[in-house]
Amino acid sequence: MIKAGIIGGSGYTGGELIRILINHPEVEIDFVYSTTRAGKAVSSAHADLLGTTNLNFVGNINPEIDLVFLCLGHGNSTKFLDENQFSKNTKIIDLSTDFRLQVDSNFGGKEFIYGLPELNTSEIREARYIANPGCFATAIQLALLPLANAGLLQNEVHINAVTGSTGAGVSPSGTTHFSWRNNNASWYKPFTHQHLGEINESLKSMQKDSGELFFLPNRGNFTRGILATSYTKFEGSEKEVVQLYRDFYDEAEFTQISEEPIHLKQVVNTNQCHIHLHKHDDTLLITSAIDNLLKGASGQAVQNMNLMFGFEEGKGLHLKAGVF
Repeated sequence: MIKAGIIGGSGYTGGELIRILINHPEVEIDFVYSTTRAGKAVSSAHADLLGTTNLNFVGNINPEIDLVFLCLGHGNSTKFLDENQFSKNTKIIDLSTDFRLQVDSNFGGKEFIYGLPELNTSEIREARYIANPGCFATAIQLALLPLANAGLLQNEVHINAVTGSTGAGVSPSGTTHFSWRNNNASWYKPFTHQHLGEINESLKSMQKDSGELFFLPNRGNFTRGILATSYTKFEGSEKEVVQLYRDFYDEAEFTQISEEPIHLKQVVNTNQCHIHLHKHDDTLLITSAIDNLLKGASGQAVQNMNLMFGFEEGKGLHLKAGVF
């Protein structure tokens, strides 16, 4: 058994981590840290955990912990690590943007490895510090990595992706509260989304001359999940590209290639990424779907934890989608 701590446990990603870890056979949650709810029951923030756990939020950390998950707002992980010291034996998985880019990956002598298991499995197994990928970044990279690996991203790629409201975090804002979001749809940060940096770094690590990405993110009127459609010019046949993807993800436990068109409900509440490929004339359409809070955040963080500590990669993550 390892002992894990969660920093920022009252938010969506913290809540998902608690739900997974209280049922993980190799993990004991040592503490759930929150500056706003210290002393209160975890179920006060996550009502679905009432009767499932007796954990309370705390306002202090255990510096000798085996593993700590940082579930803080973007830009706050660096501040927290500056102000709080952990043992040299403590491993860290950060779920913010703070350490994802190569220029930011070394912090105070800690070298953060980019934690996309389908890309960096061997590096993650040896890592002490992990930068967990972004949710959009996960869905888009998994859609495009096989093409980049084969040197086939030779033209520009157009990406349209829609995400649920939980992607914006638990604190309400003008574009996340129910009255605005319900029965509504809109785009935001067109062609400039912050996840483009990490996506481009991964793709260019495989194919330096990969084509330019044009990414249009959209807000959906649902709570969780990402459905991304990416299309680009492709000269091969649909049969050839399907086999290319099957070969690339042959050993990937949570990325599946579907023969049928996919939809969001089949991955929500799971750590799965489902991908479908469709060829129209000389254009290849790649559709990918994930749960933004699981494969796009907390589930992937636990997947990384499993790799780091030598557990089975899928341990604690065989979750069932609710499709009805």
